[in-house]
Amino acid sequence: MSLPRDGSAPTVESFEAIVDDYQRRLYGFALRMTGNREDAEEIVQDAFVRAYRALGKMSPEQRADLRLQPWLYTITLNVTRNRLRSKRPTNVALDALADPDAILRESHEGPPQPEKIVEQNTEIALVERALLQLPMHLRAAATLRFIEGRSHPEIAEILNQPIGTVKSHVHRAVRILRRILGPQIGRFVPEGVGVHALS
Repeated sequence: MSLPRDGSAPTVESFEAIVDDYQRRLYGFALRMTGNREDAEEIVQDAFVRAYRALGKMSPEQRADLRLQPWLYTITLNVTRNRLRSKRPTNVALDALADPDAILRESHEGPPQPEKIVEQNTEIALVERALLQLPMHLRAAATLRFIEGRSHPEIAEILNQPIGTVKSHVHRAVRILRRILGPQIGRFVPEGVGVHALS
């Protein structure tokens, strides 16, 4: 779902379609940034409210030029930062971070066995728990790169940073994650974008 090409403001109905399209992925991003389901839900709700109000204040030209997806991620990240500044860190349960859609996914070889699902979810949760130990700026870059699968230019747009800064943050995040996770990091960092590729 995208904004009207003529730059007109979205109606309530059309914005609800945008919410339907992006709510799940923004919730996943907020959850990985906070480690708290309730916080993630409230962050996404607040982000959509802010987005709707901001769209109403934009000119048709601004709306027509807007890249919706990175803009929504930027708003979500800003709301997340504000919330985390006002809260103390909380302990994170492993199952709180496991991919809520993993059990519903099927590979080309058919549905995975229950034991494999548990193993994969536990591994994902361990990595995401490790991400929560990173400083906010490194956590955001690493989450967008390795969990969300965003390119460096996409991350730069979301974070409003130069690509060189993004690469540096991703590089530093990988170094810290390597210390936390040890050899396991190689199973989660996509091939070709490890520390050696970022030097």
